[in-house]
Amino acid sequence: MSEPFVETKSYTFAQPPNELVLKSGVKLGPITLAYETYGTLNADKSNAILIFHALTGDAHAAGWHKDAKTPGWWDDMIGPGKAFDTAKYFVICSNVIGGCKGSTGPSSINPATGKPYGLSFPVITIEDMIVAQKHLIDYLGIKKLVSASGGSMGGLMALKWAVLYPETLKSAILVATNYRHTAQQIALHEVARQAIMSDPDWHNGDYYGKSIPKRGLAVSRMIGHITYMSERSMEEKFGRRLKGKEKVGYDFSHDFEVESYLKYRSDNFVQRFDANSYLYISKALDYFDLAEEADLQKLFKGVPTKFLVITFTSDWLYPSYQSKQMVKAMKANDIDVSFIEIDTTYGHDSFLVEIEGQSKLVKHFLSNVQ
Repeated sequence: MSEPFVETKSYTFAQPPNELVLKSGVKLGPITLAYETYGTLNADKSNAILIFHALTGDAHAAGWHKDAKTPGWWDDMIGPGKAFDTAKYFVICSNVIGGCKGSTGPSSINPATGKPYGLSFPVITIEDMIVAQKHLIDYLGIKKLVSASGGSMGGLMALKWAVLYPETLKSAILVATNYRHTAQQIALHEVARQAIMSDPDWHNGDYYGKSIPKRGLAVSRMIGHITYMSERSMEEKFGRRLKGKEKVGYDFSHDFEVESYLKYRSDNFVQRFDANSYLYISKALDYFDLAEEADLQKLFKGVPTKFLVITFTSDWLYPSYQSKQMVKAMKANDIDVSFIEIDTTYGHDSFLVEIEGQSKLVKHFLSNVQ
């Protein structure tokens, strides 16, 4: 059973002269956060769970929007009787700052100019995203969360919240994530960014109201989508099967199913996501290094949060060994942490696909959070 029809809400804060000071030292405000909630917040506001989305996600994590063809991106995990059981918990998901789905980002209107920010939008970090969402949780009157969770970038955010605001969080569920971006992960993002910035329609980020850089953004999405799958999952899904023909055409049309699939996915993505947001959020991911200011082991000293860390054997984008390094540092501080590696062929996308295994783990874990 899914959540019923849901609507996206918004909360605006950091009104001048009380703008939010970002990690870069630049001030940003006013700031609007788009968010959705599922379930009911109890009388003492003690049953809330915060869900964070991945790079190209948004606040619509579960349930249905009216006239929508698909439910929220983690609908299989959030709802009555599901892993994040909305019969018990009040679940919140917010679009990050820098995004393009209702939260303040480069496509938003800069009140100082009356035009979209474009590249005048300040560079943001994962920490800035977390600080902004802390304002939302405070606005909702929630003092302590039962849990914070997310996959991929969402896991980075849950981890950062646990370190930044440990007194506000009982537990964290980190899925297909790590504690810092590696050189390979940064390199993949840079190629994707260059594809966007090389598009003649990008116009140095000032393309709003004009032709969007859809070719560059489409190539970026193709690159990203390849990293989300595993070699085995691509072979099982596509192999070398031809698309709509009996033999190759010896030209540059789409001969193979995998080519058509990437084109289809990228065309859909271009219709729903802003190219500048892709630049800003991917850069925030690349800047992320939990241990940049202190040794990783020292960083977890005194953190009271209980952790569940889930990885997937076929995830080569955020491989399990990176999470194991993080778990080792947690255990060195006697933190209550459970680590589970799920055997699957779906690659990084497993956190969106491998529902049964995750659900059992999450349900059991949450049942033991006091």
